[in-house]
Amino acid sequence: MTQRRISTSLRIGKVTIGGDALIVVQSMTKTDTRDITATIKQIRELEDCGCEIVRVAVPDKEAAQSLSAIKRKTSLPLIADIHFDYRLALLALQAGSDGLRLNPGNIGDKEQIARVVAAAKEREIPIRIGVNAGSLPANFEPTIPLAERMVDMALEQIKLMENLDFNLIKVSLKAFDVPTTVQAYQLIADKIPYPLHLGITEAGLPGAGTIRSATGIGILLYQGIGDTIRVSLTAHPCDEVNAAYEILKSLGLRQRGPTLISCPTCGRTEVDLIALAEAVNKRLEKIDKPIKVAVMGCVVNGPGEAKDADVGIACGEGKGAIFRKGKVVKTVAEQNLLEALMAEIERIA
Repeated sequence: MTQRRISTSLRIGKVTIGGDALIVVQSMTKTDTRDITATIKQIRELEDCGCEIVRVAVPDKEAAQSLSAIKRKTSLPLIADIHFDYRLALLALQAGSDGLRLNPGNIGDKEQIARVVAAAKEREIPIRIGVNAGSLPANFEPTIPLAERMVDMALEQIKLMENLDFNLIKVSLKAFDVPTTVQAYQLIADKIPYPLHLGITEAGLPGAGTIRSATGIGILLYQGIGDTIRVSLTAHPCDEVNAAYEILKSLGLRQRGPTLISCPTCGRTEVDLIALAEAVNKRLEKIDKPIKVAVMGCVVNGPGEAKDADVGIACGEGKGAIFRKGKVVKTVAEQNLLEALMAEIERIA
């Protein structure tokens, strides 16, 4: 894996991003921000599942004014997502937002941006320049390839903010198309010192969306690019957080909660391994310790293939062998496989 790109660091609430900080996991509420109770409930759910920064939609004045009440009842750093109307950014700052996301594709007036920057600078609040491929103005460099247009728009906004003596900047360059997204981040990575927030926008339902996000985000992280990530799914935001941690775990960048290793099954499998693996995975949701658990269908794949697992089971006809770090510790009957494995997990977790 390529050495991580060095970026300047900044703080969003209590969380440091960039520099040598860990890759930060973000998500976004799916509630109507004007519904304060529902939004607080979802933010607390996100905190419980490991989200570190949360973004909320601010479509109107009422939503902006709701942020102060939401902030009082939650502890995650809160980023206000602003489109079209710069005045909503000013209201969000007044309400105590820890960060702003501005879309330069629909807020481009320099005087309006200057007013937001001045208010953010006074409060020392970071701004993410969030470029989306789908919201670029049609008249902005129409003959240039899309990834280059995205980069140029971001650089234009960065220059404007720097000229206003503002450098609490984070940047994102998101598209639905993975190659376009990857190319855009690759193009800008060496041009600016600021932290980069990664994501594939509008990625889709959890199945295809997770694959699309893992491909794009994973490529960039492997190349050392990226300081924060969000997996954008048409699903509960905790699904986004879980997918983000799986991406980070797969690259050895973060470890949070268990990692389940399970074989794909084949004609040698003599138990219902799919059901067993699903049951184990469900039970693992309640464990925070970063342990490796293996569920293997036969002696070919376990314990040999899974000898690095902290604990696991290798199934056979009517029974299974519980093992730790590749060494068998006991054999149990098939009907007791799940409880025996979970008991062993709980001993070390």
